[in-house]
Amino acid sequence: QVQLVESGGGLVQAGGSLSLSCAASGRSFSLLALGWFRQAPGEEREFVAAISLSGDTAYYGHFAQGRFTISKDNAKNTVDLQIDSLKPEDPAVYYCADGPGYKGGSSYRNDYDFWGQGTQVTVSS
Repeated sequence: QVQLVESGGGLVQAGGSLSLSCAASGRSFSLLALGWFRQAPGEEREFVAAISLSGDTAYYGHFAQGRFTISKDNAKNTVDLQIDSLKPEDPAVYYCADGPGYKGGSSYRNDYDFWGQGTQVTVSS
């Protein structure tokens, strides 16, 4: 059974850091395109970051450059998202997603076939 499960969300003070993790099962993890998206209330789901199959190359949305770091562990079947210097505009439900390997690095939602249930990130001022 295909499954993506995010964890690590919570309430963090502005300027703080948070580490999100997504555990994947049911498919050959090392062959998957992997990405993180986020969705705030009333907003479209937007691209945060994606990572190449090898894990050597990361791709970021315009707002994520410099504060977000995506990484993957093929042995543990996890893809993580580190968020530093959290800002008031960062609160959202953060989702991990996967798709076919040839879509690796994509920033388009429609390129991803499976999604986790999401984890809430809240920032206090």
